[in-house]
Amino acid sequence: MVPDRIEREILIDAPLDVVWSVITEPEHMGRWFSDSASIDLRPGGEVTLSWERHGSEHWRVERVDPPHYVSFRWLREVQERAELREGNSTLVEFSLAAEGEATRLRVVESGFRELAGSEEENAKDAEEHRSGWELELGELREYVSTQVRGSARR
Repeated sequence: MVPDRIEREILIDAPLDVVWSVITEPEHMGRWFSDSASIDLRPGGEVTLSWERHGSEHWRVERVDPPHYVSFRWLREVQERAELREGNSTLVEFSLAAEGEATRLRVVESGFRELAGSEEENAKDAEEHRSGWELELGELREYVSTQVRGSARR
């Protein structure tokens, strides 16, 4: 059976505004998630994430509520400017909440059951994203810690 959603939650030892910047600004996103990024951070705006070995992927900004929430449609077709349509995207939601001087980040990616593809393909996609988010959020936490340490030295 294909899970419909993946949920991950981590506590990051950094203020809310720092974590918000790291997940929404291209100069940061292009360091922890991809090799480079461009982000038009407004509903309907395009996000392009590029990797030297993998090519580019495109997301569309769905909703922005700084600094607590941002969501994207992740186009599953890895091709330039694929048109967003039913069955070719998942919804990725980042929710942030301050916890003292730290930030709790929750990531939910949903819509795997509705993807156009066989049940086997969609289950494989969901599993790859489950393990991918585990890896990426670890990289995000490490990247944020370098940003916090770097700003403390200034």
